[in-house]
Amino acid sequence: MEHRRRARRLWLGTLVLAALCFLLMLASPAQAQEQRQPREKTESPYFFVKSDDPALDRLPLKATAVDVKIAGVIADVRVTQTYRNEGTRAIEASYVFPGSTRAAVNGLTVRLAGRVVEARIREKQQARQEYESARQQGKTAALLEQHLPNVFQMKVANILPGDEVQVELRYNELLAPQAGSYQFVFPTVVGPRYNSPRSELAQAQWVAQPTLRANEPSGNAFSMKLAIDAPVAIGELRSLTHAVDVKRSDEDRRASVVLNTAGESADNRDFVLDYRLSGEQIQSGLMLYPGQGPGAENFFLAMVQPPRSVPAESISPRDYIFVVDISGSMHGFPLDTAKAMLERLLSGLRPSDTFNVLLFSGSNKMLSPHPVPASRANIEQALETIRSYAGGGSTELVPALRRAYDEPKADKVSRTVVVVTDGYVTVEREAFELVRGNLSKANLFAFGIGSSVNRHLIEGLARAGMGEPFVITDPMQAPREAVRFRRMIESPVLTHLRARFEGLDAYDIEPQALPDVLGERPVIVFGKWRGQPKGRLVLEGQSAEGPWRQQFAVDASTLQPDAVALRSLWARHRIAALQDQESLQGGSELREQITSLGLRYGLLTQYTSFIAVDQVVRNTAPDGSTRVDQPLPLPKGVSELALGQGAAGSGAEVPGTPEPETLGAIAVVLSMLAMLRRRARRNDTRRLTS
Repeated sequence: MEHRRRARRLWLGTLVLAALCFLLMLASPAQAQEQRQPREKTESPYFFVKSDDPALDRLPLKATAVDVKIAGVIADVRVTQTYRNEGTRAIEASYVFPGSTRAAVNGLTVRLAGRVVEARIREKQQARQEYESARQQGKTAALLEQHLPNVFQMKVANILPGDEVQVELRYNELLAPQAGSYQFVFPTVVGPRYNSPRSELAQAQWVAQPTLRANEPSGNAFSMKLAIDAPVAIGELRSLTHAVDVKRSDEDRRASVVLNTAGESADNRDFVLDYRLSGEQIQSGLMLYPGQGPGAENFFLAMVQPPRSVPAESISPRDYIFVVDISGSMHGFPLDTAKAMLERLLSGLRPSDTFNVLLFSGSNKMLSPHPVPASRANIEQALETIRSYAGGGSTELVPALRRAYDEPKADKVSRTVVVVTDGYVTVEREAFELVRGNLSKANLFAFGIGSSVNRHLIEGLARAGMGEPFVITDPMQAPREAVRFRRMIESPVLTHLRARFEGLDAYDIEPQALPDVLGERPVIVFGKWRGQPKGRLVLEGQSAEGPWRQQFAVDASTLQPDAVALRSLWARHRIAALQDQESLQGGSELREQITSLGLRYGLLTQYTSFIAVDQVVRNTAPDGSTRVDQPLPLPKGVSELALGQGAAGSGAEVPGTPEPETLGAIAVVLSMLAMLRRRARRNDTRRLTS
């Protein structure tokens, strides 16, 4: 009897211990090779609550007007923001807004009470000091800062009751065609960012932006007009994101496009305009800008159409890891679109390929412990699992990427990582550094899904991973983008590219090393030149059909005295290259070079800002002025769950079964229980026999 009591106590004790271990393991979902750290308080977006105080105007931004002129491949954009104080107290307005990732912002003008003030470019801290000094003196001032290449902030101090202040910013952008199609994008809203405590922006105040409830209009009157002047007739022209009215003239070489503001709000999603030239031509060739005045620099731009894609004769098997965001901001339209796109991508895999899917939000989960063949059964099983998720929780992108790169793969198999997300995070620099550091393991393609995607993240991930960015704003685009992805990964159009000038003294060429050309994007080369405009440009490379070569003569016909935008575009391209390098290597070693370029060429950068000060002292009691943060609309199709993901402690996990290592541990515990039970039975049998 004593033996039986001991065995029973041992059995019960082991069972309790096993149950506790089981519960602890379920409560601690696996993360990408790292332990969950205590979450710190971070600045996060929040829902805007309108004050009932009639003395304070909480919505000072009354109108945004966008005027775009596209001549050839260069867009000249003017954005006029109108601030008006309809309260009875003086205010300082603060407004966070998006910009194009390719914009060269080169001017700012303030209009107030019949006076016009041109802004000056300054080092960022100096600009802040000048702005704060003007604010404290009661002067109306405007400060334009760049927080990220696609996130800007405008501050306007001392807007008195009844004041109307117009702030006009100007930028240029290069429109690079894709497969003969041109696209102009104007972002209208910064989506709410999940602010991970791992991010260097964890305490950035701009992230804590007030956001309106879903479907609540901003109260900001938004208008846009575009004028397109093309070298040949314009073919198809349309916008899938907004209703537009189009008029054509001059044998279809010119078109005017006006935003049709009737119906739904227009400032809660990216405005995207697509158009083609007749015969699917692109403006290929060489453009030289001669600088004006003594000591002025000369600039050039070469845009060369590559050969069309040719399917490779023999394509080696590839392994794919699809890293899919299922966080709260992806709930609804973005995740539904992502599912449709993934169905196309997975269905396009060949039987010789292998794949896996990593789902992530606050934690992450592999659908399979190892890559599986791209058979119909495996693809259907993966799709069925993906369809069961609705989206929720935070967006821990970096741990998910780290886990994807840590996954072992077979020798002599090339791996491609495909990231699918809306990009609403603040860990851009950390993600770029991780991707570039693992380039020897895999290349990376990034799909941005949603109406207002964080294009800085999507494009930066693709550049770091030597892949290509894709942005899908509408489910109808999913099949087309899936086909384009397939075409790109099968074979580059051009490799081993080289550019050289014969007879022209060219220098400061960007990019310094030409990348392989994927798809049908043109080869683009910026630079400076001196001396006489003569000679030729020679481009050489390797295509799928063999050696490729094109050359262009440099003569009087290539001179474009009106192409002053090339000056800003060259500097913007050089700054972007330095920013990429800084993001990848960390630190601030390149800060001085970026600052110097911004000051020299009058460009907004992460280290330079525009400051405009009206020298008239208008507010005699500036200390009584109140700061007002202009609320932003929630991007179209984004769930209010997106604003629940930034708060401290909101690390919602990916639901599902335990990871393989967890199941293994449970199996060990159960095996121990079985062993102890068998031993107890043998002891009982021996005692009965004796």
